[in-house]
Amino acid sequence: MALRVYNTLTQTREPFRTVVPGKVGMYVCGPTVYSPSHIGHMVGPVIFDTIKRYLEYVGFEVTWVVNITDVDDKLIVQAQKDKVSVKDLAERVTQDYLECLEALGVDGIDQMPRATEHIKEIIEINEGLIEKGFAYASGGDVYFDVTKAADYGKLSHRDPEELQAGARIEPSALKQHPGDFALWKSSKPDEPSWESPWGPGRPGWHIECSAMSMKILGPHFDIHGGGLDLVFPHHENELVQSECYSGQTFATYWLHNGLLTKDGRKISKSDPGTIILMSDLLKKHHPDTIRTLLLSSHYRRPIDYGPSRLDELERGLQTFYRAFERFEELTGESFDKLVAPTSHAEFDARGSAFLGEIGEHRQAFLDAFDDDFNTGGAIGELFEIVHVLNRYSNDLKPGSPDAVKLAEYREGMVVLKELSQILGLFRKLEKPGSEKLDDLTGDLMALLIELRAKLRAEKNFKLSDEIRNRLSALNVVLEDRADGTKWRIEGGR
Repeated sequence: MALRVYNTLTQTREPFRTVVPGKVGMYVCGPTVYSPSHIGHMVGPVIFDTIKRYLEYVGFEVTWVVNITDVDDKLIVQAQKDKVSVKDLAERVTQDYLECLEALGVDGIDQMPRATEHIKEIIEINEGLIEKGFAYASGGDVYFDVTKAADYGKLSHRDPEELQAGARIEPSALKQHPGDFALWKSSKPDEPSWESPWGPGRPGWHIECSAMSMKILGPHFDIHGGGLDLVFPHHENELVQSECYSGQTFATYWLHNGLLTKDGRKISKSDPGTIILMSDLLKKHHPDTIRTLLLSSHYRRPIDYGPSRLDELERGLQTFYRAFERFEELTGESFDKLVAPTSHAEFDARGSAFLGEIGEHRQAFLDAFDDDFNTGGAIGELFEIVHVLNRYSNDLKPGSPDAVKLAEYREGMVVLKELSQILGLFRKLEKPGSEKLDDLTGDLMALLIELRAKLRAEKNFKLSDEIRNRLSALNVVLEDRADGTKWRIEGGR
């Protein structure tokens, strides 16, 4: 299946073709850095990090840009409340954002420009739009004249008059039309400002992204991404001002991820009751669990957050960690040391029924990605693969002389590693839901398992079952296998 993506601009799935063959330019709107990162801030980065991983896997060279909005009304207000400079607040919050990205394995961002680093380009675009008749200066401000753009509204697929009536656009007596939006704002005393042809001021929100994306990726690039809530006004305004300035198509494909919700409400700083700070969440849940939550449905659908959902996912991921432990028992190798392909190649099952089944699920995984980056479907296939691997491993014993079966089993685990790399999962093999265990804990569990084995040999099943049940109540699970009883801890951290 050839890669097809859903384009918000055309409202259809389209074959993926790039401006420059073999290369992808991708811009995703980043945060306005005025308060610590919450889980909603991680949705876009995790999704587009995964999209980049897949694009590289199928052979594209990808340049991914995520901006930092480090000058904005919200930043100014918050800095005044905290009695700090806008710059200091922006730096502190940006560092928190970067630490959250690192924790979740979002490591594919190539450039992360700051709006304040691109004032020159912003002023140049303002001047160009005024010269071409699409913008006007008024009282130290500069506004885009929406009546001059014939196709304004084409991204959100709404009539311009309807957009203006329902928009969250700042009222101003300096505007010629109510729907006109600010490209440049005159600064008030004690606000950040830069010299411009219209006096000291600062950029409007939308123009920042136009300047940064076009400076790094050029006037026409491949993918522009962001949350569904940015379609209007931010992306609509960004698109129209960019195309009016350059005279070219701005972005070929517009990809919008669904929003994270809590109790049916969008997680947003404007609704404090919904906020779940990433710093708090990472203390309770493994990064793999959080990343799986954000990839567990199709990226365009809303994601429902809830502690019970995270606990459910954490229990599900135990299946993989048990498989990794079993793999090490059988082969003496660690899953995280396996070397797996990082680029696509055909899979040869060589007539093996087991590898044939693995290959079918591998192909279904790749087909899900080719169908508009359906990460939810891909994760479902990853679970199918680990179930196949676990069933196959039940017939194997450590030191098994059946070298052929062991080699096939190892090959299946390599496929699991290959695909999990695309999803950005299992980078660190600390088991979700478990704490680091000291030697005493291990010795005590060995003693209990030995005692239970003696009770079973004496046919004292009532007491041996009681040991199992009491341990189960403590989230300790025993597994009786042909090569002995194994134990693990399940449940929340």
